Amino acid sequence: MPDINTYKSIAEKLLEQKVCLVAVSKTKPQEDILVLYQEGQRVFGENRVQELVEKQAALPKDIQWHAIGHLQRNKIKYIAPFISLIHSVDSLRLLEEINKQAQKHDRIIDCLLQFHIATEESKFGLSIEEAQSLLKSDAYQSMQNVRICGVMGMASFVSDQVQIQQEFKTLKSYFDSLQTEFFSQEPAFKECSMGMSGDYELAIQEGSTMVRVGSLLFGHR
Repeated sequence: MPDINTYKSIAEKLLEQKVCLVAVSKTKPQEDILVLYQEGQRVFGENRVQELVEKQAALPKDIQWHAIGHLQRNKIKYIAPFISLIHSVDSLRLLEEINKQAQKHDRIIDCLLQFHIATEESKFGLSIEEAQSLLKSDAYQSMQNVRICGVMGMASFVSDQVQIQQEFKTLKSYFDSLQTEFFSQEPAFKECSMGMSGDYELAIQEGSTMVRVGSLLFGHR
């Protein structure tokens, strides 16, 4: 069961700092989500499409669902009707598919560009050069049904706080650079999604606007 006191303490602090709390509810039962929903939480993050679709169908319709994990192109059609934000756009091909599926539902789907800022090879994400190339491409320029709202990245899973801090600084510098070059007239480009249960406070110090917190709220899996 979620720890209500911990939730309230984190939620209040983030509200003061104007940082969006994404409650990462992957693998957690619907009852646990409802406990936080009843406390006022409306933004939940999931990384498995099938689980996300089932929860969206069963739970209150004012929940904003965020897709936070690596997303396969063939799965987008299942979430396109309702998803609020996709955190993990790491290729032009993925963005093209999101645009195509959004068009079918007459929607504009908000997305974040995912950057590889960690030392681990296993993590997905773009380099800054790949992101610039994507944003300059004719394919992207012609898309009508996606909106890039910012960036996302995951720091290395290490205890070295200096390294984590440096990785967050890197992501914030990518955000600033893209905002200046491509989105200076786009108020929707405002999200820097970084920080999880173990490092969200450090992420906020470095300019995060959105943190993805799971185990602190729901307990360890």
